[in-house]
Amino acid sequence: MKKSLVFAMAMALGISTTAFAANPFSDLSPGHWAYGAVAKLAAAGVVDGYPDGTFKGNRTMTRYEMAQIVAKALAKGAISADDRLISEFADELDNLGVRIARLEKNADNVKITGNIRTHYVHTTGDRGRSSVTKTRSRLFFTGEVNDNWHYTGMLQNEQQWNNKGKNDSGDSDTDFQRAFLTGHIGAVDVTAGRYGAFYGDGNIYDTRVDGINAKTKFGNAYAGATWGKMANKSTYGWTGLNETDKEKQAKAKASKAGEFTQAVLGGDIGNLNLEASYYHIKDLKTEWVSGSNNIWTAAANYKAGDWNGGIMYLHGDADELVNGVEPDHDGWVAKLGYKGATAAKPGSWGLYAQYYDQGGATYVAHTMCGDYAAFGPAGFKGWMVGGNLTVAKNMVAKVEYYDLKTRDANDDLKIKDGDHSRTLWSQIVVTF
Repeated sequence: MKKSLVFAMAMALGISTTAFAANPFSDLSPGHWAYGAVAKLAAAGVVDGYPDGTFKGNRTMTRYEMAQIVAKALAKGAISADDRLISEFADELDNLGVRIARLEKNADNVKITGNIRTHYVHTTGDRGRSSVTKTRSRLFFTGEVNDNWHYTGMLQNEQQWNNKGKNDSGDSDTDFQRAFLTGHIGAVDVTAGRYGAFYGDGNIYDTRVDGINAKTKFGNAYAGATWGKMANKSTYGWTGLNETDKEKQAKAKASKAGEFTQAVLGGDIGNLNLEASYYHIKDLKTEWVSGSNNIWTAAANYKAGDWNGGIMYLHGDADELVNGVEPDHDGWVAKLGYKGATAAKPGSWGLYAQYYDQGGATYVAHTMCGDYAAFGPAGFKGWMVGGNLTVAKNMVAKVEYYDLKTRDANDDLKIKDGDHSRTLWSQIVVTF
């Protein structure tokens, strides 16, 4: 096979022989009839010369060499998959060129990202005292199933460095915590599998679920619904920050995931967001929770320049949680924030504060880092202040302080009116 076939291919690709580019080969004269075509093919990365800088246009090519050129032309979009060259070199392309191209395409579609978080938390007060240091590593795997559907998986490791008064052994735990698909069916966005759920701005639930969620937008409004199970049995149900992993595992064995349904309706009016949501949770069983609960929320959030604020009302109708304890059914949360750290912008920072007043029937697994678990189903109230700072690109530090106290005294649970729990939480998160 002669290199003259390459010239013919160049013309078949629609590359003008009069279109000149810099001479890539020492043995190809600018006066040659195919100079322009070869120069353009070389510039496009379709043909390569030899290590000595020559083209050797009169040398006989192997089918392997020609198949490589055809594969490159296909990858560059210079020819289509139904071109006659593809059928002519089908065997060579299947064994070499196209197979490599498919692997490269798949490699582009699969991405690995992650973050590492080290935190220190110190809790004092009437409900106990503890100091805990942990490092949490997460690896996220994302891949394209097709143009419409995408997969995400997440592997997590937690390394406990110390838990003063409880455990200093450096326990470590690794598990696969996320595996879900995202895509859309018409105008409806769908998420299905085990994924992280954030309900009621985290004031109700902030951990993983096994479920299917559908949401859609219409103008400035949106609606959504979820069905599934609250999957993270070792986390929900008021698990204390000062507990050891073994204590949490013991609670998990006695726990039962709760089937739930959720619906949300909201919309934007300028800088104002309004949202209402409903949650029906049944057959939930943990140390503090047994039975079913219905929770409603109504929230308003407003953003003005660098400032943002919001207020949320919550109501739960659980009549009994455990041991005859009847929780308070109502609660509310207010928040205020200024700016905020952005991982990609070194030096960016933010300040924020929240006030909580929540009865025991209004939450399942709260997002906060304060030790609300100290009060069990009795409910809690109090405040927090915090700040974050991007100390370097993709390195964000955060500090929060919580001052919480019991909302409802309970003699059976040995919870006194006014019992306090104060928590200092600090962390740094590195993303990659």
